[in-house]
Amino acid sequence: MKPKVFFVIPCFNEEEVLPFTIDRMNEKLNALVEKDLIHQDSKVLFVDDGSGDNTWKLIKSAAQNERFSGVKLSRNCGHQNALMAGMSYAVNFADCVITLDADLQDDINVIDEFIDKFIQGYEIVYGVRSEREVDTFFKRFTAQSFYKLMRFLGVEIVYNHADYRLMSKRAVEYLMRFEERNLFLRGIIPLIGLKSTTVHYKRQKRMAGKTKYPLKKMLAFAFDGITSFSIKPIRYITLAGFLMFALSIIILIYSIIQKIKGDVVPGWTSLSISIWFIGGMQLMALGLIGEYIGKIYKEVKRRPLFLIEEIADESLKEIE
Repeated sequence: MKPKVFFVIPCFNEEEVLPFTIDRMNEKLNALVEKDLIHQDSKVLFVDDGSGDNTWKLIKSAAQNERFSGVKLSRNCGHQNALMAGMSYAVNFADCVITLDADLQDDINVIDEFIDKFIQGYEIVYGVRSEREVDTFFKRFTAQSFYKLMRFLGVEIVYNHADYRLMSKRAVEYLMRFEERNLFLRGIIPLIGLKSTTVHYKRQKRMAGKTKYPLKKMLAFAFDGITSFSIKPIRYITLAGFLMFALSIIILIYSIIQKIKGDVVPGWTSLSISIWFIGGMQLMALGLIGEYIGKIYKEVKRRPLFLIEEIADESLKEIE
């Protein structure tokens, strides 16, 4: 039986690239239906993540075509929450969900392989970038360093995988059971544990518009991922504390010996360096611990991840 597939695409101020995306996704869906790979009722579900431009108007216009649907969030909730919003709706209608970005830099030509893997019995298919030649050296270096750092910290994450993936209906339903407020889907989804595989592809050039992930957002996203999934930084701080304590004992013994010998020269430099070093270590430790306390603070409030303001498809309103 041909699977009914929903493509979930989060959008934030994407009016420049969205017309290209709509055309290409329409062509791709028609091709998949003609190849008899997916059900004819498969759709593209755009999620407007509180855009301030004409993104929602374009989505509503596209929704006049039965291939497209859209939901509008009441405010900008962030990329990860927008993905969850789209999947939470799509899972009620689809056999599987494919998530991808609006810029289509993740090659849609490998969607056929995604579907083939799903038909073979895989419930999660990760899209993995084999090449990142279109990225700048800085972005490529920082991204790859991030994945290596996450693995070093013990986080189960698929190397060079972003949010381009296929998930079965069951996998999405399992994902909905995770109640984190600080979402980092690249770390959460491998924890589901269902049968999974990877599909490799070359990253494409952005067709129009600008990236919505500048350096500031990338660093914030990386820091969220690290502090949401690994306690190793706290353990390293604890280890550093023990090492500092051991070093202070050695220095204490050395100072006593020098005092007995009478060979003591007052050293303002060494004293000030010690104070600054220890003070810096303390502040760094307090800041890191504060970050984890902040995570707890956000979790216990149980605020909703997203709120739907409007739906651009009558068929979706029945589950509202």
